[in-house]
Amino acid sequence: MDTQQVSAPSRAPSPVPGDATPSSGVVHINSRHSSHFTVVGNHLAQHRVLSLLAIGLATHIQSLPAGTKIGIKPLAERFPDSEARIAAALRELEVHGYLRRTRERLPNGRVVTRTCSYNQPGSTDAHPVPAPGRRPKPIHPAPVAAPAPALAPVATPAPPTPEAPEAPAPPATTAVTPTPPPRPASPYVPAPTASKPPPPPLPQPANPLPQLLQAATALLTDLHRRTPHITLTERDIHHLAPAVATWFERGTTPAAVRQALTSDLPQPLRFPAKFLRHRLIALLPPPATPTYQAAPLQNCDRCDRAFRSLTPGHCHDCTADEPHLLSA
Repeated sequence: MDTQQVSAPSRAPSPVPGDATPSSGVVHINSRHSSHFTVVGNHLAQHRVLSLLAIGLATHIQSLPAGTKIGIKPLAERFPDSEARIAAALRELEVHGYLRRTRERLPNGRVVTRTCSYNQPGSTDAHPVPAPGRRPKPIHPAPVAAPAPALAPVATPAPPTPEAPEAPAPPATTAVTPTPPPRPASPYVPAPTASKPPPPPLPQPANPLPQLLQAATALLTDLHRRTPHITLTERDIHHLAPAVATWFERGTTPAAVRQALTSDLPQPLRFPAKFLRHRLIALLPPPATPTYQAAPLQNCDRCDRAFRSLTPGHCHDCTADEPHLLSA
């Protein structure tokens, strides 16, 4: 029989009691930072609702110096994520209080976007906290030299008593005009939008014959049988019937009107009556060209030549020769 290898352990060694290294999961190998670091709270790094992109974007924004542009386009140029994903992440941070974007109007009329980043949601301090500066180096006092040995006193004449200087005149006080506090920036007020022009009226027939109105009503009533998406009320049919009658008056057949109203429908069709009203106005055919009846043919009473005229008589040539014949 083979000899059993007693040098190989039968199982993995169990962790030593008191050892900080976990048996599974992530193992942290931390090094102390002395410069170029940012403190991020666990309420952001371990947020339960924010997406991973929003957490990373908030961390990046908090690490930037004040005044850095963090718009959608600059961030899209900096990172490989699309503008749509970056915009969605910024909206997440606004909802959870890590970011606030407001639009302000400057004194010159220009509108800018003011962005404030909060490292602690719910903070009410509107003034940004300045970045911590370097600690000043301790100043050691200079060593004091030992005092020199005292010399024997020498008799000196007493100095003359100086006269007391005159007190200077008090400076003239000037009235200080208080400076009014700066007016707060007015919130962004959008410019008033121009009023929409009224919609064009429905076409009306020049001669509203009852036969045309009946045919138009029948065509509109029958539309839902051929096209289930178009369902009109009785009020809609009475409102649109004169426009359809105008199409009939201009020589359009019922099949052509039905094709113009039901072809290429949008999906879904939310307002059938408004849609048909738009097509009846936008696709209205031009009025029929008036036909002129040609004058009948006549035979000249003198030369028997054919010519067109409403009344019988002489042709153009014979009429022109009549003055010469009368003079002869």
